Amino acid sequence: MRADRTEAERRAAPAGGRVSRPGLRGREAELEQLRALVEAVRRGGAGAIALLLGEPGIGKTVLLREAVSLARDQGFAVSHGRAEELHELAPLASLASGLLHGETPLLARGDFADLAVHHDQRIWLVERLAQLIEERAAATPVLIAVDDVQWADPLSRFALSLLPARLLGSPVLWLLTGRQDPHLYGQGPRATTLALRPLSERALAELARDVLGAQVPERVAELLGGAGGNPFLATEMLSGIAAQGGEGPDVPERLVLGVRGRLADLRPDTLHFLRIGSVLGRAFSLADAAALCARPASALGAAVEEAIAAALLRDDGERLLFRHDLLREAVYADLAPSVRRALHREAARRLVAAGRSSIDAVPHLLKSADPGDTEAVALLGTAATDVLAVMPDLAADLSLRALELVPPRAPMLFDVGERAIVALTRAGRYTQARETGDALLARQPSLDVFARLQCVLGDALWHLDDIHELTRRSTAALAAVTDPVTRARLTARQALARSRGRDLEAARESGEEALAEAERTGDREARVLALWGLGEIALNAGDCAAAVQHHTALSVFDAAFLPEEAVARIHLDDFATVARLLRTADDAPLRPAMLIWAQATLNMGLGRLDDADAGFITAERLEADLHVPGNLVNIRVNRGLLALLRGDREAAREHLDVVRATVADRPNTGNHATHQYFEAVIADADGDHAAAAERIRSVQRDHPFLRWRLLRPHVAQAVRIALNGGDRKLAEDLAAQAGAHATRNPTVPTARGTAAHAAALVSADHHLLERAVRILSTGPRPLLLAAASADLGRALLTVGDAAATPALTRAYDLYAQAGADAEADRVRTDPDRATSRPGRRTGRLRPRADQGWEALTASERKVARLIAAGHTNRSAAQALVVSPHTVNTHLASIFRKLAVRSRVHLARIVLAQDDTATATGG
Repeated sequence: MRADRTEAERRAAPAGGRVSRPGLRGREAELEQLRALVEAVRRGGAGAIALLLGEPGIGKTVLLREAVSLARDQGFAVSHGRAEELHELAPLASLASGLLHGETPLLARGDFADLAVHHDQRIWLVERLAQLIEERAAATPVLIAVDDVQWADPLSRFALSLLPARLLGSPVLWLLTGRQDPHLYGQGPRATTLALRPLSERALAELARDVLGAQVPERVAELLGGAGGNPFLATEMLSGIAAQGGEGPDVPERLVLGVRGRLADLRPDTLHFLRIGSVLGRAFSLADAAALCARPASALGAAVEEAIAAALLRDDGERLLFRHDLLREAVYADLAPSVRRALHREAARRLVAAGRSSIDAVPHLLKSADPGDTEAVALLGTAATDVLAVMPDLAADLSLRALELVPPRAPMLFDVGERAIVALTRAGRYTQARETGDALLARQPSLDVFARLQCVLGDALWHLDDIHELTRRSTAALAAVTDPVTRARLTARQALARSRGRDLEAARESGEEALAEAERTGDREARVLALWGLGEIALNAGDCAAAVQHHTALSVFDAAFLPEEAVARIHLDDFATVARLLRTADDAPLRPAMLIWAQATLNMGLGRLDDADAGFITAERLEADLHVPGNLVNIRVNRGLLALLRGDREAAREHLDVVRATVADRPNTGNHATHQYFEAVIADADGDHAAAAERIRSVQRDHPFLRWRLLRPHVAQAVRIALNGGDRKLAEDLAAQAGAHATRNPTVPTARGTAAHAAALVSADHHLLERAVRILSTGPRPLLLAAASADLGRALLTVGDAAATPALTRAYDLYAQAGADAEADRVRTDPDRATSRPGRRTGRLRPRADQGWEALTASERKVARLIAAGHTNRSAAQALVVSPHTVNTHLASIFRKLAVRSRVHLARIVLAQDDTATATGG
């Protein structure tokens, strides 16, 4: 341990005291662990996390400072920030406190300003922040330290939960201190947790010798027992003793109390100033304190100087800070509760009067506002609006608190309640939104307010999949409403609800009426809802061209709906336009999970199974990051079907387990249909054909099979399952639905080709299969063409037609190229080995390895080579024309398969692999 002290420690030492490295006595083991982590990150190039946990004063901050010093000595770029209790709402403030400060800030203010513009797009912001840190870490290892993470603002907590995983392969050490485990680090590197315990008697004795000299009076040793092993409290006691020169049994009792003793010596004006400061937080500006004291800042100079001389405050050049949380808490605790509340309320008022944001005032309001405080209600509402996009959960909590403060009969009650419903819905707290709305409706508002509340409740009911209730309520509200804007919105919501019903023609008429009303009123929300409803109605009705028309108009009007346009165009087989749309949207921060879902769906259609799987994994991860897993069933069903194509039954069953749990937790008719189809495919693969056919029948329990958009490309497989289960009537019904869908979409090869395929299976007509193959060969979906070709080849084999060989060969090639190994092998097992030809390998496809270079997919190898060549995730994504989020997924898979933890190690493996390939001519 070094004998010298850092400048921060010298400033922290009380005047006249000789405290030497306070808090580090007895921390040698923890310090050695941190030293080893710093060295491991520097040498190994992989990310790591360390958590320093313990009670206030236990030595977390001093140990963190020492780790920061060690990292700087080893050439790390350092961000050293601190979260503040009363600044815990300002977006990204906790991370920014370190990233933008210091002799060489980790991020330039210009870069951070660019991020701040998009602070309401959390996933995009984290990805861009990761890119900036990754670029810095490419040149030098990075330490990011955040002290008192328990006070971190919500956006910083969100970023900290994702960034370690995102930067796992970069030399970034995350060092967090807190009073308890913040559980922020998600899927990142395993955290090294250092739980700081009370100091031993030996460590306390060493600390006492540091302060008082070689001889420590017995009475002092007894007094130190009262510190409970807390190094800060022990240091305060010892500093007081050293300052007074007290020894033995005559040591005044006030010296034992340390802080109280120092406060008792202060002038009344200084004590009042400190109490005001304690209300403002551990760090506060002189201007804010002066405003709350109702005195000019120039009149507080003597109080500031005395507080600094008493080692209670320090001045960092911008703000005044209590030297420790315990000092601030000791001063704050001396205030009577009623005085605290009054000061917090006054602090909020003064901050607003000084032009500060509502975010600065709200923490004080939460500690002071009483029912009936309409000013507090307004400020809480403003703050909720400000954070709604970035932290909807926080916005919901603030809105509910505002609602609690509104007097029961106040006219503003319903306006505040309406905002609370919106915030709760945005936060995904749909049941609570419904309960809040119903409580307001029970107060019997006016008819227009009744209609307005029912309108905003419609969004929660839609997400709860309570379509019957949404329809009932919107109909009742339309009978009461007089406001034209509310009427337009309600009409649009009613049309959207009817998109889930049986009478889609009536739904379409309702949607067109809603759009006309929206255009008459000029209301943006009504127009969005009407176009969305018309697009959904058209897709559910199987009118792909109309769906594209409405969803294109919607996405032009509101870019957040671009994924809906992409999905509609996929149903139209317009894959080229979808690819272009997704390329142009790659850098847009709107709804990344849905954009990647659309890309994965496109790749699935194109037969790019590895890329599709990576996309589905990425979409699921992004939904989980945002805590909105609305598409989880569809994602897992697609991944399960993909696993079956590869022959991985175990993985398919794991996906089915997730689907079952999700449907049980959140049932709705769409999830029911998709789930039952997946169950049918699994049962059919297991040979339980009767059960499989029953599952297909259950899909049609609410609507015909072709109503479920996700299932349309799979109608031929559903027909085959029905026939395997002996239910010819069900097979004929499915084929008829496919035929009707083809009639509605005469320009869509998939619709026409799958209809011909389904009809051919029912009628056992190989001429229809030939027609299906011809049609599907003009479309963009190779796996559907492969399935039809395989069925054609098998049919021709039964009649001894030599054309079976090219049909089965085409099926084999298409399946093998897509990586659908199980289906390719099934084709190879057909009679007479009809796919054999000179130059082709015979026997089964070799299963892909689980580990090592051979386990990597083609896309993963491309990513590995780009990263090894020095690309960042973002530049690799640009080179491959994919999302950076997808590159993240590929990189995580690469690290797992190659058992590496850093980009440096990956580069070595890639170099060795390329050297081997060169030597062997591969």
